[in-house]
Amino acid sequence: MDSVNDLLQSEAIRHQVALQGLSNNVVARIIAVLNRSDKRIFAELADRLERMDATSFSIERLESMLTSVRSMNTQAFAEVERELTQELRDFVAYEAAYQNQVLVAHVPVVVQVASVAPEAVYAAAMARPFQGVMLREVWQELDAKKMRQVRQAIASGFVEGKTTDQIIRELRGTRAKGFADGLIEVTRRDAEAVTRTALGHMARFAQDMTVEANTDLIKALVWSSTIDLRTSPPCRARDGKQYTTAHKPIGHALPWLGGPGALHWRCRSHATYVLKSHQELGIDVPEVVVVGKTRASMDGQVPAETTYAEWLKKQSSARQIEVLGPTRARLMSEGNLPLERMYSQNGRYLTLDQLREKDAEAFKRAGL
Repeated sequence: MDSVNDLLQSEAIRHQVALQGLSNNVVARIIAVLNRSDKRIFAELADRLERMDATSFSIERLESMLTSVRSMNTQAFAEVERELTQELRDFVAYEAAYQNQVLVAHVPVVVQVASVAPEAVYAAAMARPFQGVMLREVWQELDAKKMRQVRQAIASGFVEGKTTDQIIRELRGTRAKGFADGLIEVTRRDAEAVTRTALGHMARFAQDMTVEANTDLIKALVWSSTIDLRTSPPCRARDGKQYTTAHKPIGHALPWLGGPGALHWRCRSHATYVLKSHQELGIDVPEVVVVGKTRASMDGQVPAETTYAEWLKKQSSARQIEVLGPTRARLMSEGNLPLERMYSQNGRYLTLDQLREKDAEAFKRAGL
């Protein structure tokens, strides 16, 4: 019979997969806002650059030319901030309720579970910096950073005698490479990192405040990292390590630092609850609870270590397809292709063509 803490671990991994999907959707909307703005900005730049005489170029004229571009860029980042702020408010309301309900679903009905107000979680998270920055300030910094790149590229372009098309191409990138080779691609990557990290920041505060409200029920926290080629060394080292509800190490010396989900930019780690046993809770009922349709022991034992890849292999075909897509899911389940072999050395998904070239036998085994 599985323990309640084993079920909590499995549920935590499932929830983290769902949050990654949410994060992907939010990032896509944020990048779409920037892309729409960039299209207008580059049209404006091209028009103004064509009308600027290289022989009379000066920094003063450049600053004057960039006035309208700065305004458009600032408006875009203001829209991004509004979009993300609403997403974070909606997410906190969901996450605070989820953290409460996941405890309610895994303890006897006689045990009271305290809830936390979403407004309190949001206020606490917004008052604390993540990765050294305040969320309300980060978009202003990215706005200024992007305009410095634009200004420098134009100034150096005129000095070097580049054409308008060459300057725009250097900034925007080339269509052949999906515009990923442009100078402002850094801004998109920064916006993605901020968005993912902000969602992780909110999730951590929702869980931390739930833990603080239920220390009489929760015995410990287990750090759980998504183990693949993208996993950072600090998260890999902490995977499976226990911490008290006050974030003190148990049986090791690795500090909690920012905590799972907030240890670094784009952190994908999370924490799993370890509930106290019935005896530790001081309740005189059998050490068995019913979670959904599953009977589980509530013995207070720490769940067995399970990596993300091991968890995924045990999931239904539908869940595997949801996470990996149909072809990769089939490669894993029928082609016996390990999850880690689906990534490049820099931690990015290999394309299916690259996978076929790298491991043709797995495709044959999967009938692909």
